[in-house]
Amino acid sequence: MSTGLPGHVAIIMDGNGRWAQARGVPRTQGHEEGAESVRAIVRECRKLGVKALTLYSFSTENWKRPPDEITALMALLKRYVLQERTELMEQGIRVRAIGQASRLPLFVRKPLDLLCNDSANNTGMTLNLALSYGSRAEMVNAVRQVAREAASGEIDPDSITEQVISDRLYTAGLPDPDLLIRTSGELRLSNFLLWQLAYTEIYVTDTYWPDFREKDLHEAFEAYGLRRRRFGKTDAQIGKD
Repeated sequence: MSTGLPGHVAIIMDGNGRWAQARGVPRTQGHEEGAESVRAIVRECRKLGVKALTLYSFSTENWKRPPDEITALMALLKRYVLQERTELMEQGIRVRAIGQASRLPLFVRKPLDLLCNDSANNTGMTLNLALSYGSRAEMVNAVRQVAREAASGEIDPDSITEQVISDRLYTAGLPDPDLLIRTSGELRLSNFLLWQLAYTEIYVTDTYWPDFREKDLHEAFEAYGLRRRRFGKTDAQIGKD
């Protein structure tokens, strides 16, 4: 039984630094080439009919990197937002920033906020940029919000469900990812969408992110199409659905 096209795809874009190291070039060049992969994959997902794409762009842990690398990454992000704005709007792509966006420098936040606001009513595809993102922090934030609502009497503690938590995560309003792609061969989640990935199919490739393009995306989708998503059921039960 084919699973079909994933509706929501999440990607851990890993390997920019190792791509650069293997070629003897600065790490920033790896990030710049990685931005080209972002362009290619966003376009291809939109073309294929993917409904949501979530890209792990900058984690809360990434703030520990050397200041000059962080500055270069922020400048690259700003350039991407400004250069891709026209095409994203023309393609009807809604852009959302998920994470602790307040930690981003103002020169990035302003054009990013503008793009998110202007694209809010687009319906072609949702592009989530996970920026200054950490899943544990996201869940702590959600729990704090629920606790405040319970303390004020807005919520009965006995009525708290999984959906109540999901509705207070950064990804509220979106279905959980169907497929997680991780590049560069690493076998870990790296504090990414820990709640949302509970039943997500995982695809790992040794390809570094700067080399990951349309062909690689198709291979991931083909592998996904062969999966059987049981959600706790047996094969016999799935066959009856």
